[in-house]
Amino acid sequence: MAVEATDLVLTLSCPDRPGIVARVSQLLYEQGANIEESQQYDDPRGGLFFMRIVFSVPAGGPGLADFRALFDPVAARFAMTWEMWDSHAPYRALIMVSRFGHCLNDLLYRWRTGSLNIAIPGIVSNHPDLAPLAAAYGIPFHHIPITADTKPEAEARLRSLVEELDIDLVVLARYMQVLSDDLSRQLSGKIINIHHSFLPSFKGAKPYHQAFARGVKLVGATAHYVTADLDEGPIIEQDVVRVDHRMTAEDLVRAGEECESHVLTRAVRWHSESRILLNVDRTVVFS
Repeated sequence: MAVEATDLVLTLSCPDRPGIVARVSQLLYEQGANIEESQQYDDPRGGLFFMRIVFSVPAGGPGLADFRALFDPVAARFAMTWEMWDSHAPYRALIMVSRFGHCLNDLLYRWRTGSLNIAIPGIVSNHPDLAPLAAAYGIPFHHIPITADTKPEAEARLRSLVEELDIDLVVLARYMQVLSDDLSRQLSGKIINIHHSFLPSFKGAKPYHQAFARGVKLVGATAHYVTADLDEGPIIEQDVVRVDHRMTAEDLVRAGEECESHVLTRAVRWHSESRILLNVDRTVVFS
């Protein structure tokens, strides 16, 4: 179907072999597309090839569905894992949060100002505390309480929301519940989590206070995809900030919350711009 001029983004990974770039470029050339951005990486560790291409399609050219159909034989020939999106179409993101609102607040602000390529059709929480923040941004708030006894029912409700709202990405913005292995597998590559980077040294409650008691000099945060292995999924982004002896435990908490917010926002931005490709237990991030 002919369309107005648009930009599409293609990401792919496959076993490395000669001819991949040439064949992809040839297909785009044959359809009158213009490559605007191209990045690639050959991983010698696993013999895999990764690529991200942004290309423009002139008015009257093939649409997204047409390009997907045209690309399918190429993907099959090279055993590719691939995705193709309209580069301007927002990812539909469901944000999950408990009682700490710093990451949620940062995501909502950046979404409203247009710096994140996402739509937010809903916010889920196991506590009602942040319902007023969701209301201030006009986003539906879904309170799903969860206990050990009600976890299966709560996750069934969450699955229904993901399906009903046509969710592309789930963001755990300090959601303090462990997702089941089944749900983690079902949404593999589509759930991003954020946590402090003190693990495994300081586990449990008040990790920043534990770190303060030990006199740490760095506070950090890690964003990663969720897997069945708790807090051990493929890492997307990390950052640290320096702290010193003049800072109180509360200062460390504030520094850590700021770091968590920035790291999570970067991870969500890169995912929503199709810049992240999974490489088994690692990620390739085309920045």
